Formats: sequence, structure tokens, C-alpha cells
Amino acid sequence: YGLVGSEMCIRDRVYDVTGQTILPGFIDTHAHGAQSSNGITPQQNWVDLGRLAFGVTTIHDPSNGSQSIFAANEMTKAGQIVAPRTFSTGTILYGATGSSKAEIGNLEDARFHLRRMKAIGAFSVKSYNQPRRDQRQQILAAARELDMLVVPEGGATLAHNLTMIADGHTGIEHSLSVQTAYDDVFDLWEGSGVGYTPTLTVAYGGIWGENYWYDIDDLWLHPRLGTFIPPTTLNPRSRRRIKAPLEDYNHIKVAEITKGLIDRGGLVQTGGHGQLTGICTHWEMWSMVQGGMSPFEALRSGTLHGATYLGMDAELGTIEKGKIADLVVIDKDADPLENIRHSERIQYVVANGRLFEAATMTALT
Repeated sequence: YGLVGSEMCIRDRVYDVTGQTILPGFIDTHAHGAQSSNGITPQQNWVDLGRLAFGVTTIHDPSNGSQSIFAANEMTKAGQIVAPRTFSTGTILYGATGSSKAEIGNLEDARFHLRRMKAIGAFSVKSYNQPRRDQRQQILAAARELDMLVVPEGGATLAHNLTMIADGHTGIEHSLSVQTAYDDVFDLWEGSGVGYTPTLTVAYGGIWGENYWYDIDDLWLHPRLGTFIPPTTLNPRSRRRIKAPLEDYNHIKVAEITKGLIDRGGLVQTGGHGQLTGICTHWEMWSMVQGGMSPFEALRSGTLHGATYLGMDAELGTIEKGKIADLVVIDKDADPLENIRHSERIQYVVANGRLFEAATMTALT
């Protein structure tokens, strides 16, 4: 799964990584963030560089402008910009009345919307608040015909979540709308193959998880965040933050559901929701440990489970011969299996075979 290295050879150069932990690149399956402005894709996007600096080498964005995210995806693959490998649903299939509504009255409507999305680069679609269960089922039926993933917008009501599981969505995005789940929920979920991306940074039912990490850390002083995130974005939220007693932080209780699902053999993956670029993916893993996961289980959720969720586990998610070279090399004096917060202590990032000094994103190969 992971390994402790001695030497790492990248494009005929050998690097001494004696005693250092090497992990697969992190995968964020619910990663929002701007990819263009007024139709212009920047040559350097701080959102993408910030993610890579924290070891996030693959992202899936379940809601973005189609013209922006798919252009960035193509430019990344062509080597024109430096970014994580990028996948997305593109524009959501929105169910509420309005100018962006995706009208779905029957299976043929669903086929129409999924075909048009697949034609512009989507391998997944976001079934967003389609009000009736039969509409959601029609999207699923069309997706099975077209070999596409379907992620719904979760967190509305528990009844919605449970029918999404029963109907076989790819996964539930966002936390369940309850603080605690019991055996009846786990019995339904177990063996379904339906994943769970809880986005604990924005967990429902109480203070969002991100507020805890803003509370306990002086993030405006974090050197890597300060290198990549503009001060107009980083400083206001981090300098003047909410403080609360530990028992008021709801995300810790919500995270216990992820441990319960893991214990039943379920699939739980990280999704930072783009709350604070790069580090939010780590917040997800750290929060999972607060909910009872071991550091190993949380790291697996941040790597292999994300790859499995996206159907890419034959290429990504573990360190194996024949897989794509997406790697994270942890600092010499850090061990995330002992302290999960060491997951952000990254010296090198290897993205698709290219080696970068993580602190500055300087390309070494």
C-alpha cells in the first residue's frame, strides 16, 4: 500500500529518501474550485498548485462550469498547465425550476442530458435535487446504458439518502442529514457498493468541521498556505475565526458514521469541498480519525478508496508496478501512520511521473 523508501528514481535521476514514508497521491473526490475566469484558463492556477503542494494529485469536481473544467482537464493532459488530473460532472443536472433546470420527465429525457454531458467530456453526472425518486432512477438507468457514474446531492433528508443508496447511486455526496446512524442504516448500506463522500468540513447539523481546524490552528501563519493562497482569501477567514468548546463541534460525531461504514466493509473517500485549497483534503482525513478511524484507514480513504469510487483503482490509489506514478513523499521526521496530522508534512510530490518540491511546487524533473 505504502512503503518506507531508500532511493527513488524519477526519469533517470535518483533521490535519497532513506527512511521516509511514500504514499500514493491523495485523491479528492469532491473538490470545487475555479478553473477559469470569463472564459480564460490561467496558465498558473493557484487553486491547482495549492492542491498539488498538499499532495492532491487527482480531483473530481461534482459541480463546475462545463466550459471551464473540461478545458482545464484537456490542458492538463496536454501538459499546457500544471494541475492534478482533473475530472468532473461539469454542469449539474439541476432539478429545481429555473433557467438551469434539467427537465427530466422520462427515460429519454435522462438519456438526452447524459449524452450531451458525455459528449463534452463528462464521465460522471451530478443528479442535483431531482425532486421525485423516479426521476433520479431514470438518470441512473441512462447512466448504466452510457457507462457513466451518478453522484447525487446528498444531505437533504435521510429518506432521500436511503433511496439513493437503495437505487444504486455511485455514492452519497455530503454527510447524512443526521448526527448518528444505527444498524438499520448500515444494514441497508452494507454490500451495496455505494460510496460515501461525507465532506466533513461542511457537515450538516451543527458547526462545520472546517471551523474546528480554523479554531485550533493559526492558519494565516501556515507557510505553505501563505505561499499559494492569496492573502485576500486566506487571511479574513483564518484570522477572525469562530471558537467553540470541543463538545460543540458536530463533525466529530458525524465522522463516527464513516467509521461504522468502514467497519462494515464500505467505501468512504475524502472530499474537501474546496473549503481551503489543499489542506481541506487533509482535514477530511484528520476528521475521520476524530470519528474513530485509524490513521491507516483514513489514509486509505484519501487514496485507494477515492480511486475505487471513481473506477480508477486499476491505475491509481496504491503504489504498484504498472500504475500511474502519482506519489507523495513525507518529510524525514514525520509518520502519518503514527500521527495523522503528518499527512501534510510533504517534501516531494510526483504527479504523473513529474517530481516537484512540494513547498514551492518547483519542478525537479
